[in-house]
Amino acid sequence: MSGTSSVGGRGVYEAGDQRTVKDSEVNEAERYKEGQPHSHLANDSKDERSIANKLAREEKARSYRQEARDSQMDPTLPAKKHGNEPSKGAKIDAEIQQEEEEMLKKKGIK
Repeated sequence: MSGTSSVGGRGVYEAGDQRTVKDSEVNEAERYKEGQPHSHLANDSKDERSIANKLAREEKARSYRQEARDSQMDPTLPAKKHGNEPSKGAKIDAEIQQEEEEMLKKKGIK
């Protein structure tokens, strides 16, 4: 598009002489403090989240932890909660878990 203008020459519109770094080097350069691990701490005193947002985040995390514990007890539970039929693997896991509990009851451990 810069070649179709009748005002000025091609050099007016191109920034080739103004660039000090090649495009290939820019794409490979390490970003300044980008995506540092553990950079967003939940209990950061300088965090600007409101109390309501902090409470909502904690409630969400608590529900995720509860769902993880429930799924360990019953492998078919996550699918049932979402209104879906459990997968074949989840059904097999539930059967294995039930058989192991029965074996433990026979041995008197549980």
